[in-house]
Amino acid sequence: MRIGRGKLPSLIAVFILTELALYAQQPTGPAVRPFTVQEAVDYAVAHYPAVQASLERYNAARAGVGLARTNYLPDLDGVWQVDRGSRESVLGVLLPQYPNILTGTQGSVTAHSNRPFWTSGAGVLLSWEPFDFGYRHAEIQSAMATEQRTQEQIALTRLGVSSAVAEASLALLADEQRVAASQADLDRRQVFARSVHALVDARLRPGADASRADAEVAASRTRLIEAQRDQQVGSIALAQVLGLTGTSVSIVAGPFLQTPPPEAWVPPPASRNPSSLVQQGRVQEEMARIRVLNHAWYPHLDTEALLSGRGSQEESSGADGPASAGLTFSADNWEAAVTAQMDLTGIFAIRERKKVEIANQRQQEQLYNQTLVQVNAQQQTALAELAGARRVAQNTPVELDASRQGELQATARFRAGLGTSVDVAEAQDLLAQAELDDSLARLSIWRALAELAAANGDLTPFLNMAASTPAGGH
Repeated sequence: MRIGRGKLPSLIAVFILTELALYAQQPTGPAVRPFTVQEAVDYAVAHYPAVQASLERYNAARAGVGLARTNYLPDLDGVWQVDRGSRESVLGVLLPQYPNILTGTQGSVTAHSNRPFWTSGAGVLLSWEPFDFGYRHAEIQSAMATEQRTQEQIALTRLGVSSAVAEASLALLADEQRVAASQADLDRRQVFARSVHALVDARLRPGADASRADAEVAASRTRLIEAQRDQQVGSIALAQVLGLTGTSVSIVAGPFLQTPPPEAWVPPPASRNPSSLVQQGRVQEEMARIRVLNHAWYPHLDTEALLSGRGSQEESSGADGPASAGLTFSADNWEAAVTAQMDLTGIFAIRERKKVEIANQRQQEQLYNQTLVQVNAQQQTALAELAGARRVAQNTPVELDASRQGELQATARFRAGLGTSVDVAEAQDLLAQAELDDSLARLSIWRALAELAAANGDLTPFLNMAASTPAGGH
């Protein structure tokens, strides 16, 4: 099929337009993943590595309690051995040595012949310690103290992650408000610059006014670029806390741009704060270790029962028997015993170890007292910041209204030839700052509430308040 020359440009134009349309439909950047603050907190608690690590530490500590309980079970040991070698004995004894190179033999001293022969033996030993004077119970209590402390550590880790996510989310919202305020300021200055240029072109204003207006527009654009940069950095920081590095995230504003209800939270006792509970758990761990040492010097009373069999290729007369005699059992024995064992000199080492643990306990107690002081200070600071944020939010509408009136009046005076461009620039600076202050004032109350909830040790009241407050106006 031949295409006429007149139709060829039309087809090319259609092809180019189609390609441009397809290109416009392609995504130009990474998709933004939106979160509410509650969703961000839940996601971080479920996925952040620090939380998972604390859970595994708790699992290990809980298994440690089970391990300590197994000490109450009897020990059942079995052994079987077959060997071929000579049996040469001498009178006398040797103290135990390590490694066990000089092997022991059984039997009377015979003429030295260095003849090899087969021997074998097997046995089962059942041992159990019915009385331990509280030592095993103290070990279990020590393991349980570690389990309790690691459980409290989970709550503290979750609180830290939740607080960090909430703060990063609200900080990102604040960055977005700065971008919006900077954009509004730029738009306002551009409108004024165009009117100034019109007056200059009409020779109603000197050219210096146009230059000043252009400079103000450029400076405002710089502030907008910086605000956009801060917003991107805040998004990256939030993504990092969420464990979504490389993903662009955003926060749904929800109710955080309006004034929260004036609810007062009574701070709980500092001793109930997760950080205090964790530190208190460390004190309990040290006390449990001391209790173990208090029971470590008592004697150990073991009951034992043994069943064994032996076989030897060598007969009692010294003659060699058949090889099967050394591979089977020709003599069986049983034994039962009660053994009391005590390290008579171990008390000196135990006494020094107790001194170490007692010093560690005193150290942890002082750290616990320091934690209580820090928690109280954090609560008081958060309450002061909350009160200050509410007072600021009450004042910013007055600041904003007065700044708007001042900007309108400065602009009107300039157009009437009664004011200068410097007066307008100063009025616009005040208005830009007032708009930013007003947009951040209510968000600052929410941030102070989040800090107060974190200082109290539980972010749930803050999240519940956010969920129950409808989104919308101021």
